[in-house]
Order: sequence, then C-alpha cells, then structure tokens
Amino acid sequence: MTLRDEMIQLARQAKAASRELARLTTTEKNGCLLAMADALEQDRAVIQAANALDMAAGREAGLSGAMLDRLLLDDKRVAAMARGLREVAALPDPVGRLLDERVRPNGLRLRKVSVPIGVIVIIYESRPNVTADAASLCLKSGNVVILRGGREAMNSNRAIAQIMVETAAREVGNFPQHAIQVVPTTDRDAIKELLSLTEYVDLCMPRGGEGLIRAVSECSKVPVIKHYKGVCHVYVDADADLAMAENIVMNAKCQRPAVCNAAETLLVDRTIADRFLPAMAVRLGEKNVELRADPAAKAIVQATVPHTQLTVKEATERDWFTEYNDYILNVRVVDGVRAAIEHINHYGSAHSDSIVTRNESRARQFQAEVDSAAVYWNASTRFTDGGEYGMGAEIGISTDKLGARGPMGLEELTTYKWLGDGTGQVRG
Repeated sequence: MTLRDEMIQLARQAKAASRELARLTTTEKNGCLLAMADALEQDRAVIQAANALDMAAGREAGLSGAMLDRLLLDDKRVAAMARGLREVAALPDPVGRLLDERVRPNGLRLRKVSVPIGVIVIIYESRPNVTADAASLCLKSGNVVILRGGREAMNSNRAIAQIMVETAAREVGNFPQHAIQVVPTTDRDAIKELLSLTEYVDLCMPRGGEGLIRAVSECSKVPVIKHYKGVCHVYVDADADLAMAENIVMNAKCQRPAVCNAAETLLVDRTIADRFLPAMAVRLGEKNVELRADPAAKAIVQATVPHTQLTVKEATERDWFTEYNDYILNVRVVDGVRAAIEHINHYGSAHSDSIVTRNESRARQFQAEVDSAAVYWNASTRFTDGGEYGMGAEIGISTDKLGARGPMGLEELTTYKWLGDGTGQVRG
C-alpha cells in the first residue's frame, strides 16, 4: 500500500465514522468522556510505559531538557488529562443550538441550527496531552478527529488514543472505532497527502510554531484555521494610570514569555515617556528583560537607568515583526493613539493588543480600529485564552477573519445548517 493509499483509507474511515458519531446523544457523549477519564487514570501504567519509550528515544536523539519536559507524562500530567476530559463533559453541548429562526411571508419556517464540522485533522508538536485534549473537544462537538503529533511522542499518542477509543466502545455500543485516529506514520509527506483529500477531510488545525503552521497552510487543500505568531502590543496612553500600566506590562511580558499571547512590544505616548519609562525599565530589568528600543526610548532609559541593571539595544525594523517567546521586549515612543494603532496594524499579527488609559474615547477608538482577534482596555494580553474567557477547554487560537477568531472552544468546532419547514410552498 502506498502512502497515499494509506491516507485515503484513514480519511475514508474518518468520513464514515463522522456519520455515526453525529447520531450520539449528549448523554452518550458525556458518558464516553467520563469513562475515558477514568480509564486514563486506571491505565496510567500503560500510558507511562509508552511514554518511557518516547523519552528514551528523545534522549538518544539529543532533545533538549525543555523538550523532554514537554514530552514527559508523569502522574500529575496524566491526572490533568483525565480532569480535562471531565471538564469537557461538564460543558454544554454545542450541537443542536438554535442560532436563528424566522418565518417568511409565505409561511416557510427557517431555523439555523449548529452542527458538527465533520472530519478535523489536528497537527501538533511535542506535548502528548494534546491528544486527549483535542480528541475530547472533537468528540463533544460531534467531530471525528485525525491526530498527527510529533514523531517524538508517537508511542504516547497511540496509547492515549487507543485507551480512549476502546473505553468509549465499551461505554456506548455504537461508538465508531475510527472516531479518533492517529496518523500511523512519521513520514512528513503523509500530511501533504492527507490534506489533499478534500472529499473526506473538512478542516485542518495546526498547533505549534510558525514554521509548522506555514508549512501546513501552504500544502493544504482543505481549509486551515490558524494563527502564525503572536506579536502582541501594550500601548500606554497619555492618560494612563501609570502604576496600572506597569503591572499590565509586567504581566503581559513576564508571566509566561514563551506563549503566543505574551506582549512583544511596548508603545508609550511621547507626553508621558519621560515619567513612565524609567520606572518601567527598572522593573523589567529586575526580570532580566532585554529591551530593543527606538532612539527616543533608548535615550530616556539610558539617561535614567544604570547600565548594570538593564540591557538596551537599538531596535531594527525586523524586531518590530518578531515574536521572541523570550525575555525580550521592543519599546517605541509614539505620538498618540493614532500612531499606536498604525504601528500595531502594520507590525502586529492580529492576535492580542491592549491600551492602558483613563480616556474612554481613546480606548474605544483603539478597540474599534486595531485589527486583531482580541483588543483590551486596561487589561493584559495574557487573557486571550479559552479558559480565561469561560469557554472551558481550548483547542487553539485563530487570527483568521473567516470562521473562528480568537480562542476556540466547543462552539467554534461547529458550523450550522438551515432547516426549512414548509406546508407545500413552491417558489414563483
């Protein structure tokens, strides 16, 4: 069997399973999820034995300590996977929601109702717990999922998926065995073949670094929901509460600098730069944050902050476009909210941006004109997260404009169809 034949078989199985999965009731889906959660904990030894194989191979391949830590499934992480499934089971079912209803003058009744998307391919890196997270969200939303994790986690991913499928089949007799599948090969060409099968696959969601996401987007013939990177900004306005601004900047940059909703650029209104930047720079220096500043910001900081406390470099044009995922922050002095908006819309990645100000008019202008998935007033960019939005589990963040945008939870894993109830109407 060729690689293409193998992917066609995988996708056909998924398409057939999607018809069966759509018939499950909310009670049946929740029962499966709760039983899966119990099984993951009960079969912890099986999961960890598979994970030990991946960890040994990773050490032999020279994976970094950070990568090995992402790969590890200890007792705490297995318990967290189980807890995540129980949380998804507790969420409202997104399928079957009445989104709109209208009756036409001829008496035809139209209803817009949420339905599953169908077959979703999810491509991700390193963390094998994503296997359980993604599979549970797809199951609850009535979608079949084909999972492609990193080669370094292949044994772990297979073990988790197998336990979930076998458990669901015991819980519900008509549970389709191909509702959760793991791509059985590490051959990179498998993704290109799979994502060419538009007659079977409905959507692809890549999760990982910009390189992975761009590679998937460029080769895929099926729709891809994605965000390439998170170049997020905090703008401190002339009318900002400066103490509040300091706390927001520190949280946005330093709480978890390696995540996509961490701030990469600080914009400061020129009228307050002399007052705000020295104290802000000292606090950032305490966290060993390197600044890459425009000439105005660099001059202010270097004139007021001892060189021993802070590293300040001159920002290049490329820096303004860069997602560092590190303790590095760009700083620019701007002439008002209009200049801040123009900077963000030019250099940003349409992810998450924030204004700090007491001036409601400027805040509303910023929120209206910054073209990003999440735009905040007096709050950290770090809130762009499904859990923080009260959506429960999150399957990813989208900066696309069609379909889902921002944090994606269960509702974003559905589409809709129109149901028409008539009494014999015909169109004249």
